[in-house]
Amino acid sequence: MSTENKIFTNGHIMTVDNNNREVEAVGICGDRIISAGSFNKVQAELPKDATVIDLHGKTMIPAFIDPHGHFPDPGFIDLYRADLASPPRGESTCLADVFRLVGEKVAQTPVGDWVMGAALDHTSLVEGRMPNRDELDRISTEHPIWVIHASGHCGSANSLALERQGITEDTQDILGGRFLRDAKGRLNGQIEGISAMAEMGDTHFLINSERFREGFDTCRAEYLRHGVTLAQNAWAPTSLLEMFAEVAEQGDPGIDLVVLPIAEIEPEFSTTGLGAHWPDDTYIKLGPRKLFTDGSFQMRTAYLTEPFFTAQDGGTPDCGLPYVEREVLFSEIKKLHDMGFQIHTHSNGDAGSDMLLDALEAALLANPRKDHRHTLIHGQVLRDDQLARMHKLGVTVSFFSAHIYYWGDKHYTDFLGPERANRISPAGSAERAKVRYTIHNDAAVTPTRPLHLMHCAVNRKTSSGRVLGEDQRISVTSALRAHTIDAAWQVFQENERGSIETGKLADFAILSDDPIMRSDTLDQVRVVETIRRGRTVWKQG
Repeated sequence: MSTENKIFTNGHIMTVDNNNREVEAVGICGDRIISAGSFNKVQAELPKDATVIDLHGKTMIPAFIDPHGHFPDPGFIDLYRADLASPPRGESTCLADVFRLVGEKVAQTPVGDWVMGAALDHTSLVEGRMPNRDELDRISTEHPIWVIHASGHCGSANSLALERQGITEDTQDILGGRFLRDAKGRLNGQIEGISAMAEMGDTHFLINSERFREGFDTCRAEYLRHGVTLAQNAWAPTSLLEMFAEVAEQGDPGIDLVVLPIAEIEPEFSTTGLGAHWPDDTYIKLGPRKLFTDGSFQMRTAYLTEPFFTAQDGGTPDCGLPYVEREVLFSEIKKLHDMGFQIHTHSNGDAGSDMLLDALEAALLANPRKDHRHTLIHGQVLRDDQLARMHKLGVTVSFFSAHIYYWGDKHYTDFLGPERANRISPAGSAERAKVRYTIHNDAAVTPTRPLHLMHCAVNRKTSSGRVLGEDQRISVTSALRAHTIDAAWQVFQENERGSIETGKLADFAILSDDPIMRSDTLDQVRVVETIRRGRTVWKQG
């Protein structure tokens, strides 16, 4: 690592420290921050040969940290999958668009090889449904075709894909998963739930080591372009962990990572498996262990205490469903907690969150642990009583605030109705309850765009311009903290990164404008340079 000395000054430098100080200059030596304060102070504490970097009035902040995502899945979509996203992100407005894009990928793929489509949101299609087996068969019967939903919680397969996966007419539904059928009882190719999708639900499905590295490099470039220097993969089974370990052993991969092993591979993973021999001093670190309680709002599989506002098929709205039996969740939580792990749990609905908090409380009563930082992921409809309980238990949360923009109108009219939709991702309530929180994009569910994500949390506008819950708005400063120092804290890295303070890594994002002065148009502020470990790794041309 270079030991070059640099002083950054003549800009708006937001440290995001405990006092949210703004300073005149920052001095670094190699990959570490040496000094932050007045220019004279920093100059006195740096060697005389330090290079002075003129920020020309731009804003410097700590680099962004991804609190919850699936790196490098966006790279896989860019390189290997048909991108079926709908506006405002993509071009699919109807099933004909989907079939065209999948067909284009089929034409590029050798006969017999898999074809995969990703990021499909049926709620944004005029037909309002997923494609079925027969429709995908009309595209090709010589390629197994698998189209996965944007939520990652369901998908559609053609006949050859079902055959390749050993799914037959005799296959039965399992807990947390369903194999959908037509009116005659025949499999229609649609599969719901992580358990039923099996390997087809994994981010690395069809990815070998070579493709993994290609996707890794593509995704890294995207993250760095948007000022993110610490990424996360929040659902890593053994085969994916093996690929991350291969990259870790090759030295600096150009971005830092936190990888979350799935809960079911413990304790073997950490006692006798790969986790017990994870490469030392790596840029890719093992993080919390990951669990699920429920599904997604788009598929109406989030587990709610009150029914969905409407039913997808015109029937009677229900409350969704749990992805795990209560007793199993309690057992898994206790196992991981007693092993000393931090736990991150996907929980969208408030009934799923009730179940999770019950399990965490039981584990903490049996085995008290201070500063465990167990984290509820998404928490889209957390109630005030739940937030008060989380504060008491020391449980933190990461909100999927991008949902406000991408699916907020659907929440308002279909999923939750006006009252509950005005509370989705209730960061304002969390702040009032003194629950520490972060915000995330859950890439590749929505693309990694930190400033747009902050805009969602600050302004709470849907893609149509509707404001959801003014009382849930947070300040620009709170949103910035949620994507920097609080995100570092949430994975026990607050002493290493997340703010501009002496001794921490020299990871910075330089912005085109002062975000506080552009609170109403945060989504128009741009990252113009990303600095990782003291070196510029991306700069606007």
